[in-house]
Amino acid sequence: MIHPQFDIAAWLAAHGLELAGVVTTIIGIWLTTKRLLICWPITLLADVLYLVIFFQSGLFSDALLQVFFVAFTIYGWWHWWRGVRADGEVRVDPLGMRACIAALVVGAIGALLLGPVMIWLGIMLRITVALPHLDAALASYSLVASWWEARKHIANWWLWIAVDLVYIGEYIYKDLWLTALLYAGLVGLAILGLRDWRRAAENS
Repeated sequence: MIHPQFDIAAWLAAHGLELAGVVTTIIGIWLTTKRLLICWPITLLADVLYLVIFFQSGLFSDALLQVFFVAFTIYGWWHWWRGVRADGEVRVDPLGMRACIAALVVGAIGALLLGPVMIWLGIMLRITVALPHLDAALASYSLVASWWEARKHIANWWLWIAVDLVYIGEYIYKDLWLTALLYAGLVGLAILGLRDWRRAAENS
């Protein structure tokens, strides 16, 4: 059988934005595992790219999530920068059990509230909302993980591992294969971040 010639230009036109999101996300998270301040502007670019990607794919909880990611990224950038000025490096901060439980409860409440909101939004705009309840839960707990990351808590990596594993299945379902592959890589990066941040905490 003769296969049609692969058209690189057509593929890039169709998937170039997603490819750019993948590359910037990987670079940003890898720099985060190394606790380098430059991770934040690169992560900010990735947030904006995926805001567009998810909106175009009908994943509106994820699109809304990117708006919060932009805010958290700007906050994390400032918070880490302030820590560098005070200590000369980005230090890992402990997370108390009470604060951990409170954040997880807030994540659950956010998931319960966001799902119906996304369904209502879809009805109002006459658009199909993909996997609203699962997407809402993932979005809510991603915000918790982002907050912990901005606050320099090691627990952010544990939560990212759990969330990203579920995201892989969701993106395969939505035929976002590059993004699914990205999130498989993000699980590996989260494991790397967990290891490196633990070492940093032990040496501080």
